[in-house]
Amino acid sequence: MRRALLTLVPLIAVLFVSAREPSKSAPATATSPAARDRGVYHLAADAEARWIAFDLTPGNQIRFKMQLDGRDVTAILDTGVSYTLLAKASSAVDPAKLVAGGSATAIGGSVALGWMPTRSVALGGLARTGGGVTVADLPAIATGSASAVDLLVGADMLAGHALDIDYAAKRFRLLRSGRLPFKGESAPLRVSAERSVYESALTLGGRRLAPIVVDTGDGSSITVTAAGWQAADLKALRTTSAIAFGLAGPAVSGLAIVPEIRVGEMIAREAEVRIEPAGGFSQAIGTAGRIGSGFLQNYRVLLDPGARRMVLSRGPKADLPPPRSTSGLLIGIEKDRLKVLHVMRGGPAAASGWKDGDLICTIDGTPVTSGYSTSPIASWTAGMPGRVVTLGLCDGTIRKLELTHFY
Repeated sequence: MRRALLTLVPLIAVLFVSAREPSKSAPATATSPAARDRGVYHLAADAEARWIAFDLTPGNQIRFKMQLDGRDVTAILDTGVSYTLLAKASSAVDPAKLVAGGSATAIGGSVALGWMPTRSVALGGLARTGGGVTVADLPAIATGSASAVDLLVGADMLAGHALDIDYAAKRFRLLRSGRLPFKGESAPLRVSAERSVYESALTLGGRRLAPIVVDTGDGSSITVTAAGWQAADLKALRTTSAIAFGLAGPAVSGLAIVPEIRVGEMIAREAEVRIEPAGGFSQAIGTAGRIGSGFLQNYRVLLDPGARRMVLSRGPKADLPPPRSTSGLLIGIEKDRLKVLHVMRGGPAAASGWKDGDLICTIDGTPVTSGYSTSPIASWTAGMPGRVVTLGLCDGTIRKLELTHFY
C-alpha cells in the first residue's frame, strides 16, 4: 500500500521461492540450483557511488533496470527469493539454453522451474560472470501493474554484500559487508541455511516470533502465521480480510492494525499485520512470517547478513498511521479499468453486494486511465468515512458506495 493520495492497491507479493531437487520425471540434465554454477562475483571499487534508481510498483516492490547478458532488463529486488528468477516470457530467455526441471514453493502452491546459464549479470557496482538464473512464469499481477518485469533479483546475487536501500530518495546500492553508511536501530539478520533467504525476528503482543523472512519482494507490511497471531493474544482487535498474489496464485489472509511491533531495537506504532490461515505459506516453509516492503519503505534500510544485522533509520513516513481501506475493496489495475480482486470481510462493499471480478471504469464520473495509480482519484478506496463514491462499472451499471471504518 502507498500513503498520502494513493489508493489502497492490492498488497501483491512475489514471495519466497525455495528451490527443490528436480522431480523424478525431470530430465537427467536438470540439477538443483544449489548444485549449479554460482558464477564469480566482483564488487567495483567505486560501488558506493553507484546508486541504482528505482520506482515502487503499485504492489510496493522495488523496480529498476539492470543488465543480463548485455541486455537491459527490468527487475525487482527480492530478498525473499532464494535464486534469481527470470520470467519465462522475457525476451532475455534463450530457449536453446533453457533446462527444465525442479519446482519451487510459492504462495498458492508449487510452480515449475527451469534453469538457464548466463554469461554476465550486472547491477550497480556488482557484476557476475558465469552462473545462471532459474526460470518460471512471472505474471504482471505479481507487481500490481499492467506490465510484467523480466527478473527477480534474489538472495544468491545479493547476500554476499550489504544492501543500502534509501526508500525516500528511491535509490539503492551494494556495499562491502561491514560498512555502516548511516545511523539507525539494529535488528538481527542472517541468510538461513534452510531456505537461503534473509531472516530476522519481531515481537508482537509481547511474543517473539522467529524466523521472520525479510522480503523486499513482498509488497505487504508484516505477515504472521495463525499460530503467531494466537500467541500474541490480540483477539480484541477488529480484523478483516485481504488478498495477496504469488507465483502460484492468490491467497486470502486476515488483516489488522496493531498498536505496536518491535523489530530489534526499533518500535513501530500502528502497524498493519496480515494473518495467514493455519497451514498457510509461512507455516509451510517453516517460518513465523515476513517483513515486507510495505513496512520497510518507511525507513532507510541496511541489510547486511554478513555482519548479521539489519539497520533501520526512520524516514518521513515512519510514524504515520497506515492507511485503512474504508471501501472494503482491494483492486488491481488493468489499463483503463479497475478489477475487484477481493471484497474485504465486514466492509461496506461486502454489505452492498460487491463481488470479486467486478470491473470499474469511472470514479465519480472520471474515467480510469493507465496513470490511475499516481492520480489523485486513486485515494477514494481509503477516503474519509461518510463520503459517498459513485462508481461506474464497465457494463454501464452505476453504484454508490458509502465509505466507513470497519477494522
